[in-house]
Amino acid sequence: MSEAMPVAGMDERVGQVMNAAIARGRLVGATVLVSVDGKTLVRRAAGLANREAGEPMGPDTLVRLASLTKPVVTAVALALAEQGVLSLEDPVTRFLPDFRPACADGSVPTITLRHLLTHTSGLSYGFAFPRDDNPYARAGISDGIAEPGVALEENLARLASVPLLFAPGEGWAYSLALDVMGGVLERAGGATLPELVQRHVGAKLGWTRSGFAVPDPDALCPPYADGRPVPVAMGAHYAMPRQLGGGKVSEILFAPDRVLDPRSYPSGGAGMVGTAEEFLLFVQALCSGGGPILSPESAALFGRNAIGDLSMGPMNAGMGFAIGAAVVEDPARARTPVSRGGFTWGGVYGHQWIADPVRGVSIVMISNTALAGMAGSYPDAVRDAVYGAR
Repeated sequence: MSEAMPVAGMDERVGQVMNAAIARGRLVGATVLVSVDGKTLVRRAAGLANREAGEPMGPDTLVRLASLTKPVVTAVALALAEQGVLSLEDPVTRFLPDFRPACADGSVPTITLRHLLTHTSGLSYGFAFPRDDNPYARAGISDGIAEPGVALEENLARLASVPLLFAPGEGWAYSLALDVMGGVLERAGGATLPELVQRHVGAKLGWTRSGFAVPDPDALCPPYADGRPVPVAMGAHYAMPRQLGGGKVSEILFAPDRVLDPRSYPSGGAGMVGTAEEFLLFVQALCSGGGPILSPESAALFGRNAIGDLSMGPMNAGMGFAIGAAVVEDPARARTPVSRGGFTWGGVYGHQWIADPVRGVSIVMISNTALAGMAGSYPDAVRDAVYGAR
């Protein structure tokens, strides 16, 4: 039995937050779905899916999921582990023998599948480096949302050519590890990553629109980026500045049409499209013991810190990282009403999800506006409205 939630007035509270964000020009369109103990209590949409065409946002609006892809691919890995097809302790080279990135000293360490799933491999993302000194950009590495037209084998070769940030297991850095895992799963599972996702997740949840394919490009919601006085349309390419500290600036690069390019590899870290309605089914499964996609033992890994005392940086105080998601270790330090053991992550196109098994709460926030829909005052306010926090 889950701990009681303040369900009275929840729908109205969430609606007020969403409408205020739209009215202030923070977001173009947004959807929020909340379920408690499997019952959907909030099913809200506000604003426009396509501002130029005047199309309203809805729970069935098709969006680029970005890093919401990661927990789905993680679930596929755990499903294959349950079947004995692979072990999380396997070296990556069991499946990708040519993927052997070196440390800065030239030594070639062993990277395990567990390192990939916990972002402790020493890999990184291009946006973690200053734009005037970016080894990932120099190597032409695709991060799964930009640089269209790159095949997976080529991207892995480029990625392996750049020195690791640290020896595997000795640090934490958000990374392209799930793109590498996508290649591992294809070798281990004997099928393409889209086929494996559909087989182990989509088919079991009844997904009909979520995956790597976009049969009707016109149905895909256009993306927008933070702007003043209102968000700006991304267009074919967009570079979003990102402050790194110390006066250094990075860029998050977007190529929204990458998901429509058949030459682009299916990114295990950022390549899926989907809807809020269908993604809620996935979060509910993780929140309630894994069925029908995972065993309770595998689902529990999402809520168990797997990186010990490794730091995720000052912005993540009170948080750890599990297999597949950030996990709340200390709610007070994390400044969150989510229970200890609750887990969460976001998607750079403007999304965030939360699973709180202690309270039986599943939250999916989907928008079309990066980064305001993913991080900051808006998703925090939605979360607090769900929990009745101030």
